This record gives sequence, C-alpha cells and structure tokens, in this order.
Amino acid sequence: MTPDPADDGTGDPTGGATERTDPTGVAPEGWPVSLRGVTESVVTTRGPNDRWNAAALGLHAPDDPGDPVTARTYGRTRTWRNFAERGGGVVQFTVDPRTFVDAALTVREVDEPVLPSADAWVEVRVERVGTETEGDTTIRTWELEPVESRVVAERVPTVNRGFGAVVDATVAASRLDVPSFDTDELLDRLRYFADVVERCGGPAEREAFDRIDEATGWRERDRSRGEERDRS
Repeated sequence: MTPDPADDGTGDPTGGATERTDPTGVAPEGWPVSLRGVTESVVTTRGPNDRWNAAALGLHAPDDPGDPVTARTYGRTRTWRNFAERGGGVVQFTVDPRTFVDAALTVREVDEPVLPSADAWVEVRVERVGTETEGDTTIRTWELEPVESRVVAERVPTVNRGFGAVVDATVAASRLDVPSFDTDELLDRLRYFADVVERCGGPAEREAFDRIDEATGWRERDRSRGEERDRS
C-alpha cells in the first residue's frame, strides 16, 4: 500500500474537488437571503382582527434554488389559522434576540406586517402540502412562494454564542408543558443556556433571556425542583 504523500502546502486544499460548499447555503429564487438547513425567522400573519401576529417560523431550505422553501406549523396555532384563512404572511429575518423571544414565547400582535427590527423580509403565499400526526399534535407542512421581498439593512455577519443560546432556549422553553418531553431535561438545558448567555452574550441577549424568564417562569420551577431533591 502506497503511503499518503506529505502535505507540503502546495497541493489543492479541496483534495481535487471541483466544487466547494457555500457556507451561506442555497439562495432560493425570489428570497432576499440564502438559507441552509433550518433557518430561524419571524413570520407575521394577519388575524381575524386585522392585526398581525408575530411568531417564530423555521424555514427548511431546498436542495435546489428552484425548489420551494417549506415550513411547518404545530397544532392549532395562530400562524396555522392565519395561513389557512389568509393564505400567506410576511417572513422576516432579524438579529435582535428580543424580537425572536417575543415571537416564539408570547402572543405579540402589531399593526404593521414588517417589524422595526427586520433586516430583510419577504411576503409569501402559502400552500399546505402535507399533514402528519405526532402524538396529539397535528403537524402541517407548507410551501412558501415569494411574492415581494426587500433587504432593509446589510450587516457583516458575526458569531455570538449568546445569541445561539437564546434561540435554543426558546425551543426548550416552548416544550416545558408538552407531555412528550422530559421536564427535568428541559430545565437542565435552560440552566446551561442561561449560563452561556451570562458569559458570552451582550446586553440584548441578556435582556432577551430575561424575557424568557418572565414568559415561562422556568427559574422558579428549577428552584422548586432543587428543593424537592434536597428534601428527598
């Protein structure tokens, strides 16, 4: 067996590959940003009171730019109702963790479809293309067709662990009262994310986590859990 030659720094760093993976993901036709995997966004949908409900929405990137972006709604939410009755909404991208927490964990209704913190937005028409059931929850899959889009602000991307911890914490917090998820495990996750935000986050991330505390009361539940363990 012939040994691998030593790397002298002059070879092709791609190993001979002719294509490289774009770290920004796929740029779907008609969308103002590239998407990869599941990209977190905030969607506003018009309700029966003609106000716009803001909610978190995970966007599933297509493999090909010509294929549709999809998203899922879980259960009988306002987004599901408004998608079904209105046929669309406005998907928005923001780097403000407070906007994301409010959308994910509270009922937030606004007068205008585009939020002040949006860096980009795209109006979409939606079509339900799939339905499945997980436990007692109905999961609906929607295809999102872009109608109009705009980039409001362009930024040089930076990575902050505190922001990522806020996003992950909203997922854990939203599952606290779901029977199929282990409460102790979720509280452990929230304690970890809170520590990351305290060590790595900035003022916006810390304020966002305070809003998670207020919306869910998870710290009190965690303290009660600790007291029960001490008594046992």
